[in-house]
Amino acid sequence: MTYFDLKKEDSVFILTMINGDKDNTFTIDFFNELNACLDTVEKSLGNTSMVLTSSHPKTWSTGINLDWLMTQSADQAKAFVNAFDLTLIRLALLNLPTIACITGNVYAGAAIMACTFDFKFMREDRGRFCFPEVNIRIPFTETMHDIIDLIPNDQILKELALTGKAIGGYECKEKNVVDEICPQEDLPVKTMEFAKMLAEKDRPTYTMIKHGLKPKVFARKDVLKK
Repeated sequence: MTYFDLKKEDSVFILTMINGDKDNTFTIDFFNELNACLDTVEKSLGNTSMVLTSSHPKTWSTGINLDWLMTQSADQAKAFVNAFDLTLIRLALLNLPTIACITGNVYAGAAIMACTFDFKFMREDRGRFCFPEVNIRIPFTETMHDIIDLIPNDQILKELALTGKAIGGYECKEKNVVDEICPQEDLPVKTMEFAKMLAEKDRPTYTMIKHGLKPKVFARKDVLKK
């Protein structure tokens, strides 16, 4: 694989972004490979959970590869944005518990993607969470708005979306952007402990409850069948 490594440890799927030296940026190939991994996870049987992490100690992902996107035709760019939207919906509604293990910087499209996860654990002392779209003149799609609305703090969501400010782990925890922050050395362990606990939940019941907590995204589920 070029972008991901997928393995299962006990009851937990661990999906690792492995292109950190290039900031784990998004291209159409990134989403194709991600969705292939999600096929494996989604079709698995029994109670389980999934962690998405990065092999890079300072970067989770910085979102869309803008240099790559500039080389695409209008039709290709439109197809890419559509693939991004569909992947966001799929991640948000995945039929098992999901946890983002945020190892460092999480910017732009990656910050949007992080919002799809049921829980977010972040490194406390390194890395920023940022929606820079207002500064780089790339508005959110309707699907992306529904995804970032999953941040429970309306005030910080407005600040992040309309100012493009970047906030660190401590402020992310204080403002409820993430669920937990940990020192670098503790982050993988704490995330896995939590993921193993969630993996004990009855999968169909958990999925139904989580869909109920994400009504705007759930209303978009039918696009995944097209």
